[in-house]
Amino acid sequence: MHVEWYGQSAFRLQANGTTVFVDPFGDMAMARERGMRWDYPEIAGVDADLLLVTHEHGDHNAVDAIGGDPAVVRSAPGRHQTGIGEVVGVASEHDAAAGTERGPNTIYVFELGGLRVAHFGDFGQSALRPEQAEAIGTVQLAFLPVGGGPTIDGEAAAEIARQIGARWVVPHHYRSERIDFLEPVDGFLGHAAAVHRLSEPGFDTEALPRSGGPIAVVPAAP
Repeated sequence: MHVEWYGQSAFRLQANGTTVFVDPFGDMAMARERGMRWDYPEIAGVDADLLLVTHEHGDHNAVDAIGGDPAVVRSAPGRHQTGIGEVVGVASEHDAAAGTERGPNTIYVFELGGLRVAHFGDFGQSALRPEQAEAIGTVQLAFLPVGGGPTIDGEAAAEIARQIGARWVVPHHYRSERIDFLEPVDGFLGHAAAVHRLSEPGFDTEALPRSGGPIAVVPAAP
């Protein structure tokens, strides 16, 4: 599988001629007007077969940014039959106050390229509830927010990675050289079994180390 990071929580996953895109962002001028730095490049010229949106915030739900007439699963817990097979949406919250502060969030679990994948969007609960962990099951590749603030921090993300048996964890939603809010990725890396830093925003899972885990896979900022 090839994985490409576009910034924040936006990822493109490609395998066997199929493309899945998760959490595209659109025009972030409003964030800049509020004094927040946002220098991730615009998402343009990207097609997908399946588009997943974890929640309805502007840095995650810009469905019009993705071309190719994809099937869309948008902020939708439940079991969804798609062109890649079943996608499981697990209901969760964007905060530790039962969603009363920032609303709902959907964790998506699916298989692509022979790997079981989980994207946690802006998961903000203090921990996974037992029924959520059971619905997710064991995954090989997890995308977890680590920047604290409106989501979990690095320590909580590392605990979840161990709980779901993830071999590789790609951190997202953290402060990078492109944004000046949230906490940096270092708070998560200190809890990982190993760290695999990349010089590009994209990578092939076949080239990743396989021993030990959870292994933090850190793409370069786009």
